[in-house]
Amino acid sequence: MAEHAEDSGSTVESVMHKIAEKLHHKDDSSSSDSDNEKSSPSSVKAAVYRLFGRQKPVHKVLGGGKPADVFLWRNKKISASVLGGATAAWVLFELLEYHFLTLVCHCLILSLSLLFLWSNATTFINKSQSPPRIPEVYIPEDPVLQFASALRIEINSGFSVLRDIASGRDLKKFLVVIAGLWVLSIVGSWCNFLTLFYIVFVLLHTVPVFYEKYEDKVDSFAEKAMAEIKKQYVVFDAKVLSKIPRGPLKDKKRA
Repeated sequence: MAEHAEDSGSTVESVMHKIAEKLHHKDDSSSSDSDNEKSSPSSVKAAVYRLFGRQKPVHKVLGGGKPADVFLWRNKKISASVLGGATAAWVLFELLEYHFLTLVCHCLILSLSLLFLWSNATTFINKSQSPPRIPEVYIPEDPVLQFASALRIEINSGFSVLRDIASGRDLKKFLVVIAGLWVLSIVGSWCNFLTLFYIVFVLLHTVPVFYEKYEDKVDSFAEKAMAEIKKQYVVFDAKVLSKIPRGPLKDKKRA
């Protein structure tokens, strides 16, 4: 009986030992799997090509907040109304050739005439009735100051960028800015400022939301295009740029 009890105790201990080893093996495998899962997204993110080296979401690139919500159509009613208002203004001022000052004067004439007639009609029909109360309209100070401060910061940053470009520190940035201004001058000769502003406004309401929807496909195509451009540049450098004669600058410096 004692031997039988010892045998049963040893078998129970061996079974418990095997169960503990299996549980420990599962814990190790689950921890290793979790570590692989944590490390794999970062490696995948590092391997994914993003257009212009973008690391932030499109919403953050556009500045975030309500303007980015409008551009990305987070609220379709607001975005559609803003785009519709811009389209109506462009049709009114560009296609119908209606001038802004004329529009403001006509709107003021119409509104003042209606209010004047309404006030006199109510007092003439019913003398006991008080004339309609016209609401007071005023511009608050804080939003104007915030807008002016933000505009000042953006203008100063633009001046700082132009100063860095003009100082000759970055040749690549200088050439990109010159090429961009040249293209902008050509586009400006095709249409006036209002049409150009409307085109940019429409592009801001279409291109970001299109890119956000087809982000992976656009980035994949851009990666292939950049690889092809670099390949063609290497060929152009080998056939053309490398054959351009250059003066012995080092000898002149030594002399």
